[in-house]
Amino acid sequence: MKLYTRHHIVLAAVASGLAVFVIMVIIYRCMHTASSGAASGTEDPAVQTALSSAVLQDPAGTPAAQAAVQPADAAAEQHVVVNSPSAYTTDELQNISVYDKCNEAVVNINTQVTGINWFLEPVVQEGGSGSGSIIDSRGYVITNVHVIEGASKIYISLSDGTQYEGSVIGQDSESDIAILKFTPPAGTVLKTIAFGDSSTLKVGQKVIAIGNPFGLERTMTTGIVSGLGRPIQNSNNTIIRDMIQTDTAINPGNSGGPLLDTSGRMIGINTMIYSSSGNSAGVGFAVPAVTAQRVAADLMQYGKVKRGVIQASLVQLNASIAEYARLDIASGVLVSETTRNGNAESAGIKGGTKAVRYGIRNQIFYIGGDIITRIDNISVSTLADYFSALESKRPGDTVSVTIHRNRKDIIIPVHLAEKTDSL
Repeated sequence: MKLYTRHHIVLAAVASGLAVFVIMVIIYRCMHTASSGAASGTEDPAVQTALSSAVLQDPAGTPAAQAAVQPADAAAEQHVVVNSPSAYTTDELQNISVYDKCNEAVVNINTQVTGINWFLEPVVQEGGSGSGSIIDSRGYVITNVHVIEGASKIYISLSDGTQYEGSVIGQDSESDIAILKFTPPAGTVLKTIAFGDSSTLKVGQKVIAIGNPFGLERTMTTGIVSGLGRPIQNSNNTIIRDMIQTDTAINPGNSGGPLLDTSGRMIGINTMIYSSSGNSAGVGFAVPAVTAQRVAADLMQYGKVKRGVIQASLVQLNASIAEYARLDIASGVLVSETTRNGNAESAGIKGGTKAVRYGIRNQIFYIGGDIITRIDNISVSTLADYFSALESKRPGDTVSVTIHRNRKDIIIPVHLAEKTDSL
């Protein structure tokens, strides 16, 4: 058995300590070198090339890929990368741009209506709520007629929270377009939304809806044009033609708000949504800008829309009337009377000759006259069709009217007159 002296034991302990120290130094230097290489980008060229290739080959160019070559302790630089424009897709940047450009011109509209309490006394009650768009820096707002229907007072709230009482400049039930006006303080600069050209829209084109349904922050939804030229009957039983159909979600209270293209131009006025579930997801419809702009111009200038009319008293034909009058068709618009020296009489359209009473109100009209079945290229089966066919016509325009007389169709050109309160 070999014996160790005290001297040998001390030397062995010192040697072991030195070995441990050397190993720790080597480990520390390796770790420090790896950390420095990752932070300074002075890693082995082959490794650096691989990292660069990984970033360049990332198909999305995501901040996560870029972070691989960012300083680990540079919090400020990381923040810049996440919030820089490159962090958003082209589609997102487009949405953000349209919202920033247009949201301040979208207003909330609240109404009050006059009701009757239990004591048959008139009282003011909360009415409806909707949205609108400022289209003129003088304070003109475009919205839907049904948003302000029956209102005794109208309040318009802007994006900064200020609220003004508005007045009705004019409203047109045939297009469901109304123009309101409020007066901001002197020096106030109002943001406005410009009209676009809805006649160039294509199915599949992206559209954006902005609304201010609750008077709080504006909301935005996106979708596509899913149909064009849709004839839609509104709550007043008026058919609005050439409506824009979209799958863009129309949130509650968004009626009257703008439907925008990707440049932030108003190509429609959101009017209604058909939904089987009762929520905002469904098929939305908007009055096209080409109609809204024409109607708004007339309402702002005249307080009404100047449309061309046929000067005649008309009755919607149905099966009962057709059977009683022994007619061979049961749809169309029956000409009861023509205005003396009016455009219908001058064009050769004939009114009825035999007076009859009809309906629970014993309405008196004349049968035996012409039946209007078409105006230009629009089929006329009802009075709604008739007014819809003339909706875009101006006084002085000439239309081709197809009438059914003595079981034959005749086309008669009619020079339209200006609508008056008596028509």
